[in-house]
Amino acid sequence: MAKNDSYNASSIHVLEGLEAVRMRPGMYIGSTGRKGLNHLIYEIVDNSVDEHLAGFCSRISVVLESDGSCTVTDNGRGIPVEMHEKGMPAERLVLTTLHAGGKFDDEVYKTSGGLHGVGSSVVNALSLYMDVQISRDGYIWHDRYRQGKPDLELDKNGLLPKLGKTKETGTRINFLPDGEIFEKTRFSADDLKSRLHETAYLNPALVILFEDKRDGRDEKITFSEPEGIIGFVREMNKSEETLHEPVYFKGEADGIQVEVAFQYIRAFQENVLGFCNNIFNSEGGTHITGFKTQFTLTMNSYARELGILKDKDANFTGADIRNGMTAVVSIKHPDPRFEGQTKTKLDNPDAAKAVSKVTGEEVVRYFDRNLPVLKTILECAERSAKIRRTEEKAKTNMLTKQKYSFDANGKLANCESRDASKCEIFIVEGDSAGGSAKMARNRNYQAIFPIRGKILNVEKATMDKVLANAEIKGMINAFGCGFSEGYGNDFDITKLRYDKIIIMADADVDGAHISTLLLTLFYRFMPELIYQGHVYIAMPPLYKTIPAKGEGEYLYDDKALEKYRKKHAGEKFTLQRYKGLGEMDPQQLWDTTLNPDTRRMRRVEIEDARMASETTEILMGTNVLPRKTFIYEHATDAELDV
Repeated sequence: MAKNDSYNASSIHVLEGLEAVRMRPGMYIGSTGRKGLNHLIYEIVDNSVDEHLAGFCSRISVVLESDGSCTVTDNGRGIPVEMHEKGMPAERLVLTTLHAGGKFDDEVYKTSGGLHGVGSSVVNALSLYMDVQISRDGYIWHDRYRQGKPDLELDKNGLLPKLGKTKETGTRINFLPDGEIFEKTRFSADDLKSRLHETAYLNPALVILFEDKRDGRDEKITFSEPEGIIGFVREMNKSEETLHEPVYFKGEADGIQVEVAFQYIRAFQENVLGFCNNIFNSEGGTHITGFKTQFTLTMNSYARELGILKDKDANFTGADIRNGMTAVVSIKHPDPRFEGQTKTKLDNPDAAKAVSKVTGEEVVRYFDRNLPVLKTILECAERSAKIRRTEEKAKTNMLTKQKYSFDANGKLANCESRDASKCEIFIVEGDSAGGSAKMARNRNYQAIFPIRGKILNVEKATMDKVLANAEIKGMINAFGCGFSEGYGNDFDITKLRYDKIIIMADADVDGAHISTLLLTLFYRFMPELIYQGHVYIAMPPLYKTIPAKGEGEYLYDDKALEKYRKKHAGEKFTLQRYKGLGEMDPQQLWDTTLNPDTRRMRRVEIEDARMASETTEILMGTNVLPRKTFIYEHATDAELDV
């Protein structure tokens, strides 16, 4: 077949309006899965929260309607409806044009989570329909869209039609996600409630009403948290032994508002969450760096003043000082810079400076008046440092016996390259699949670590059993970056030997269980692997079609099979179903699961750290009743393999 070498002006395509969003939705909302679906609601809610931050909104209502749509209503000023200089009502400009909105005007919004000005228009583009009612200037104005395009005629003056008169102000948006875009169109109520509750903690003067009308239920919840982030910290530590009351301070530097609450618990762990303009930054950023750095400097200074650290002693490390800390750092920035539309990491250098300045001033002011709390925290740091120093000198584990060494070799088939940025390790279920994977892999940069069946559930097990488990020791040894803190080989992400850790299990219930057990291990003892995007789940195909004529095709789920059958109606083909990875020969395994050019993988991400911890404890812990309740409440969300 001759190649088409023509590349000229006609090859350049311009996507008009919101076409680019529908063509590449993942660029704007992260994914077209459940996370991206719920993100649609968050974009609309964040706009309402911005109205609250501007001082014009005190109440937000979020309703999951019985027909699968969502309605978000606020009592803010309402989207402007007058004629814009572009020749259309301002509301239409906002909802049909990327990078259009009031967020770019400092006089309208001093701080805003909707930095990019694409939120509402993206939701519109990815919805089957959107219905808008705006209460403003004494009238209720109406507009409607279908797949991002206006579906309602304007009046004779080119303005939105009026539904009636009103004395209220605000915006009501009802939208239904487009099934052509999203894998599923059923919103996750739990994720949404957690996010709304989080928003209430960050905005103590805001009331958020939630209602779920689906499946005949009529669940109503009011989220109102007058204590603000103090209550947030209390909530995260509700099942822990706390060492003191939450410490809270706030201040402003260089036009950036800073608010911090923290509390210590009796545990070897650190949990510091960062927010900028109400957006959770799962990967942290400069505001978290500023807080950690200044807090470490201040506490070391106190330690020397109180004689806990002598002149000959080295300072406590940041990890020593934060051992046992639960903290929320929330800032309001007039011009935030995030990495990507999903805003997982803050990138403003001035945020570090502002948080550092406020922390340095306010922490000193608090501890000078609360010496017992200061001593309690320094005792935690001293205890952590003693363990660390003992390990450094003796190279033995102070907390466990020698039998828990990390020298297990397991069955690792390592790769030849030592460039961590290029290397990846596959954790493969079963010896047969592991054997095929070893034969199929690219030995230069792909390592294989086979495991036998289901590993230990670390949420139920004691620490001595966790560290005695051969499979877990083998993985720790293979990764090279250690394990948790205080057990002889502290976790250090910079020592990770592989850029990608890929869980490769069968596409059935047992495979899903094994993946869950592995993710529980990573989340509880090596969470940075997930937070920094190193953990993936391989997506092997479920089927292969072998037509009478032409080449076969791999299909990855039942939805793909249904589409194939419709497309090839009347044609004869043989359908091969893969019950496990071991049924594939090495070439098939390479083509479908190992080859970077053709494989499919899902990266594991944590959007809500508090909810992730609670859900892990419920589903994988020892307490049966909460798990039964969770399963009962989420029965309709289950995907059955029958």
